[in-house]
Amino acid sequence: MLEEDSRGKTGTILRRAASALADLLVPPLCLACHVPLASHHALCPSCWGQIDFIRPPLCDRLGLPMPFDVGGTMVSAAAAAAPPEYDRARAVARFEGPMRALVHDLKFHDRHDGVRLFGRWLQQAGAEILQDADLLVPVPLARARLLNRRFNQSALLALEVSRLTGIPADPFALRRIRRTLSQVGLSPEQRRKNVRGAFTVPEGRKPRIRGAHVVLIDDVITTGATAGACAMALKRAGAARVDVLALALVAEALPVAV
Repeated sequence: MLEEDSRGKTGTILRRAASALADLLVPPLCLACHVPLASHHALCPSCWGQIDFIRPPLCDRLGLPMPFDVGGTMVSAAAAAAPPEYDRARAVARFEGPMRALVHDLKFHDRHDGVRLFGRWLQQAGAEILQDADLLVPVPLARARLLNRRFNQSALLALEVSRLTGIPADPFALRRIRRTLSQVGLSPEQRRKNVRGAFTVPEGRKPRIRGAHVVLIDDVITTGATAGACAMALKRAGAARVDVLALALVAEALPVAV
């Protein structure tokens, strides 16, 4: 027993020493502004305070902030007028300020050190839609873009949420079947046309999708066009429900939630 305690204490000391050495080699920095911090995978108070986290009350369908809580399930006028192809959407924060910088660092600058924090945020923001989810599916990249970038940021997020929740993730459940234009600069209608029919569920994945409650994982919801096209493909393959969970939401690009 004493020998086991001694080994345990030695292991703890070695882990602390290794952690201290790692901090000397790669000091912990704020994920957004890169000022020194006391621990890794975190934001400084200033950057944290600038993130506009999305909190209830929300439109149940679009995940947009609502001006006040009337009790029960709330659906915005925007969602009632043009219901999305997916069932519900939730996002961590608005796509502005430090959140925009964090997403861009993840997508374009190979900064994966924020994935742990992003996973915790997604788990919290998506608690309602994750509680009975069967499968996490990331929005797929086009093959050329994947080869150029070498990773799919949505898949990284899905795998981290899977690690935290135990819900299985399948990065290959959806596939892009045609090239699309960049969505940047396109109007909402142009975005919808651009991605319409661009996704499919491979035959080998359909048994896993059939009857499942799927949560689609993405980095940013802009107009909801890409998420909608993915949801249509998943529902054609037999998904019982498709919800969407994203790091950020471009709320001004969606219809006003009133």
